[in-house]
Amino acid sequence: MKGLSKDRLWSIAVLAPSIILIAVFVYGFIARSVYVSMTDWGNDPAQALALDPIIRWVGLANYQELFSGFLQGRFRQEMISTIFFTIFFILGCLGLGLGLALILDRNPKGEGLWRTIFLFPMSLSFIVTGTIWRWMLQPQGGLNQAPTLFGAQPGTFGWLSSSDAILKFDWNKLPLLTASVVGVVLIVMAVRAARSGDRTRTLVAAVCAAILIVWALLIGPNVKMLPAPELHGFNLALIGIIIAAVWQMSGYTMALYLAGLRGIPEELREAAKVDGANDLGLYRHVIFPLLAPISLSAMIVLGHISLKIFDLVYAMAGPDNLATSVPALNMYLTSFRQNQFSLGAAIGTILLILVAFVIVPYLASQFRQEDGHA
Repeated sequence: MKGLSKDRLWSIAVLAPSIILIAVFVYGFIARSVYVSMTDWGNDPAQALALDPIIRWVGLANYQELFSGFLQGRFRQEMISTIFFTIFFILGCLGLGLGLALILDRNPKGEGLWRTIFLFPMSLSFIVTGTIWRWMLQPQGGLNQAPTLFGAQPGTFGWLSSSDAILKFDWNKLPLLTASVVGVVLIVMAVRAARSGDRTRTLVAAVCAAILIVWALLIGPNVKMLPAPELHGFNLALIGIIIAAVWQMSGYTMALYLAGLRGIPEELREAAKVDGANDLGLYRHVIFPLLAPISLSAMIVLGHISLKIFDLVYAMAGPDNLATSVPALNMYLTSFRQNQFSLGAAIGTILLILVAFVIVPYLASQFRQEDGHA
């Protein structure tokens, strides 16, 4: 240990237990789950809870079953529900949080009290939030009774029990839709990279976009994941859960935006006004661009929360409400009610991949920025 100083040795000694625990109980268990997802553990009920179960390697068969199996329509609807939930949840939190922050940035009377009120829902757990909103969204009470305060008839909307759906599409079109969306994103990335003068990123993004476009035009229309059409869409019963989630997390985005607004130098605002900018121009060309990094950070955190949402849905709608079910809830039921451990591990691995798609690019860009500053 000739090259190590005493301080470095102490640093290693302090960090080693945490590193070992994380390696075993986080990444070790992730690796174990991925391995289990590629076996048939639990597919045979007689072997599921045996002391020495016979487990066979099946590769990607469980993933194939989830995306194209006849009995896994629930999982496919849950994937679509998660996408819609994520989109509306993020938009709701960002929009409401930004609006509240803009109001508080004008220093209204009792600002401290209002800030506390707006932040209070974030201090609650999703279980508490779900219980409160489940009471408020009962079909025969709560919000449905609000019109009676004005002499109107009570509402009849089934906030958590509606079986109606909109924006339906055929699951067989998912590969084509995915390729199209990713292709558009790559085209936007190529244009932005070209404007910044990064020729390498422009070339890579343009080539990948061209490949996806050719695939979408020539091969995509012929890809069939199921033998027959299977329609999935946005279940209206998710509206109540989205409202509850936005109510809880909009205070978080409000705090982020308010900190960003308070961090903008007053000189910039004054300079924009001197240049002739009105209030709309000031926000459009000065303030909102400066808040873009905060919006990105909030989207990453909110996207991570929405993809693995479980407790709020469980508390509000229960485990067996197909209209509001999400993959995390299905993973729990598949693993611990049906004892199909390999299939449950496959669902968990898919959720891990989805979260990684959200977080890893953001972390990579942050590391690049830190290296650039260094």
